[in-house]
Amino acid sequence: MVQQERAPVSVQGDTVAFSAKAFKTQPNAAVESLLKKLPGVEVDRDGNIKAHGQDVQRVLVDGKPFFGDDPKMATRNLPADIIDQVQLYNQRGDQSAFSGINDGTQQKTLNLVTKRDKRKGYFGQNGVGAGTDGRYQARLGLNRFNNGRQLSAIGQANNLNQTGFGDNGSPAAGDASSGPGGSGLGVALPGGFEGPGSGGGGPVRIASGGGSRQGLSSGSGGANQAIGITEALSGGLNYRDAWGKRAEVATSYFTSRSTIRNSQQIRRENVATGTTTQPDGSLLTQQQADSRNRVLSQRFNLRLDYKLDSLTSLRFTPSLWWRQSNSLNLSQQQTSVGERQLNQSLSRYDADANTLWGGGNTLLMRRFKKLGRTLSANLNTVLNNQDGDALNQATNTFFAPDGTPTANQLNQRIGQDNPARTQTLNVSYTEPLSLQHKLELHYNLADTHSSADRQVRDFDETTGGYTRLNPALSNRFSSNFRTHRAGLTLQTKRLRYTYGLGLDAHQADLRVNNQTADVALTRRYQQLLPNALFSYNGSQSRTVRLNYRTRLQAPTAVQLQPVADNTNPLSVRLGNPDLRPEYIHTLSGTYTQFNDVNNRSVFASLNGSKVQDRIVSATSFSARGVQTTRPVNADGYATLNGFVSWGQRLAWHKLNLNLTTNGNLTRSRSFVSDQANNTRSWNLGQGVSLNSAFNDHLELGLRANATYQRATYSLLPQQNTSYWTQTLETDLFYQLPGNWAISSDLWLTRYAGRSAGFNQSVALWNLALTRQLFKAKQGELKLQAYDLLKQNRSVVRNVTDTYLEDVRSNVLTRYFLLSFTYNLRQFGK
Repeated sequence: MVQQERAPVSVQGDTVAFSAKAFKTQPNAAVESLLKKLPGVEVDRDGNIKAHGQDVQRVLVDGKPFFGDDPKMATRNLPADIIDQVQLYNQRGDQSAFSGINDGTQQKTLNLVTKRDKRKGYFGQNGVGAGTDGRYQARLGLNRFNNGRQLSAIGQANNLNQTGFGDNGSPAAGDASSGPGGSGLGVALPGGFEGPGSGGGGPVRIASGGGSRQGLSSGSGGANQAIGITEALSGGLNYRDAWGKRAEVATSYFTSRSTIRNSQQIRRENVATGTTTQPDGSLLTQQQADSRNRVLSQRFNLRLDYKLDSLTSLRFTPSLWWRQSNSLNLSQQQTSVGERQLNQSLSRYDADANTLWGGGNTLLMRRFKKLGRTLSANLNTVLNNQDGDALNQATNTFFAPDGTPTANQLNQRIGQDNPARTQTLNVSYTEPLSLQHKLELHYNLADTHSSADRQVRDFDETTGGYTRLNPALSNRFSSNFRTHRAGLTLQTKRLRYTYGLGLDAHQADLRVNNQTADVALTRRYQQLLPNALFSYNGSQSRTVRLNYRTRLQAPTAVQLQPVADNTNPLSVRLGNPDLRPEYIHTLSGTYTQFNDVNNRSVFASLNGSKVQDRIVSATSFSARGVQTTRPVNADGYATLNGFVSWGQRLAWHKLNLNLTTNGNLTRSRSFVSDQANNTRSWNLGQGVSLNSAFNDHLELGLRANATYQRATYSLLPQQNTSYWTQTLETDLFYQLPGNWAISSDLWLTRYAGRSAGFNQSVALWNLALTRQLFKAKQGELKLQAYDLLKQNRSVVRNVTDTYLEDVRSNVLTRYFLLSFTYNLRQFGK
């Protein structure tokens, strides 16, 4: 018998395929363990995936959705031993994929291709466990695959920070709030209220630019581990099948309830300049924040594909997401400049909020008898409403230069309602001009209406209730952003290369209506938006991709609303109705190569962007240290990101060696005390990973990374910062005689160059002893020790346009857990 081993990596056009057989995993391991071994793919300790330096936003199973668009649902709930291939590619939108014209909208996507003999049968993982300090876990998993038909049920309950799902599986997380004129509430506590402290258990990552998502903010050291203590209960169903010869449906329902408790110590240095009314030098803010957040959410997804006839098809994809949260934040904060204390605050913020998101996408696709001629129409509707009520109480003390204190009380109830509606129609017609040339004509109409109704009422001692309306903090506001975009794209496709050139005429009308002040204004913007694409498929699996795109991004209703938000009375935010849309240029390039003779792979990417009229922060400080931030437009933002991965497969004990280099350079501008503050930030990281299935008994892995980051500020050079973050991860699995196995993973992290008290070395060591049961080792009795050395800690540094910040959070520490797990495997039935 002659057998040929499939190449571990292969490149086919835009797709990089990894053979799962070449990257052996432990028995009964999840898909996440397989992904950690792939060259160019990184999985952090929280389950977030990066491929070739970019975030993976979607994971498919056999090319179809699995529990919507939540990557963790597939990677943490499906076993690795049913996977035949892992395919990596940039997935274009449905309409773009149908027409064959790249419109620039794409998502980094992983497709898990199952083994043919595993596409019919039952499988799943079920287990229970109990441990010290009241730790527990329970897990239910059942999957029934019958070729094209799939039915999955999952459920879990634990207080071990193991969620198995992510918020990015909820379409509301980005679609409604980040779009033009959307109702995004900025950096908020769960439920849409910004308050002091952690924001419900996550690391404080306050992006610069008045809520813009393109700041310098870059945390390290804590992003790859869960912070706080999370207790989670969740369950869901996923179904996929073909209904007759014309219809195919994929749908899922998922619900979760979680409680997150967190405690953080925060040290922030703000860029500030001395004036006659403002303090001289950088402001130092130190904060102790304790939070508790309870979240109940439900989400529903459906995708229906229906063939009207042999040339016409319809795709309907509705989604519904609902979330209810209650968050409590307690904070102690003080601000000083030099040796002088400016203020201190003791606050309590208690918020209840509801978010309801509904969306539907209808895509009608028509092919004609002439090859290459198509017509498609895509109608997308998004309805979003965020409303809630919060109690904001604080005691603030301000100190005069001679140290004399002055105290005031804040006792308010805040009601907030932020509905939004977005409708988008996109029509595309493609006409083949020849065998190599294709022309696309397209038109896009988008209309977004959003409102922001904020009512703040002070406590009235005479009535004993919150009956006094605070007109300075209350406001009703709405914005409407309507765009017309029409253009054409000429695409040429040859044997080895493809290129496309396009030009769009874009007209946008932004209408702002301040209903409280009875003031309305309308602005019109007209722009030409060019785009270009080039791809080359060379010999020896070499590919090159270049993509240039332009777009407009409108300010949100909250950014436009001319009212103060004093949720944190020492850090007040203002809106700006004079904001203009951002004009964004992006240029990206990728290079892939795989040599199947020596099993060597190379992946490289370079991405740059430049933003005109970027929305940035204009910050001022009062003599008492109160910070006021207002969004304004400014030029001068540019960023460049690079990533290189080199992988080598060695026949000796099936050794996989992977080297990765990544870097970032960002230039930005903000304003402090009416003075321009130019910020430059750059970082460079080098990583190496080594994994091997040494033999049938031993499997080991090693990963190391060192990152250096530096940030400079033109206004206050003495606040320039540079620091190192170094990590080392090892994991080992050894099969002992008598169906016993031992596994270990060690994570070492060292921080250097940070503020006093935040330079630490962390050693997180987990150890497990397993007794494998039954004939096929489907049962496991496991005793595991988490954080055996009791050194687990979380330290994060955030670097932004106007401040740098160190955050230390509480994390889960040492516990012991005894668990029993049964892995159901029954295929061919």
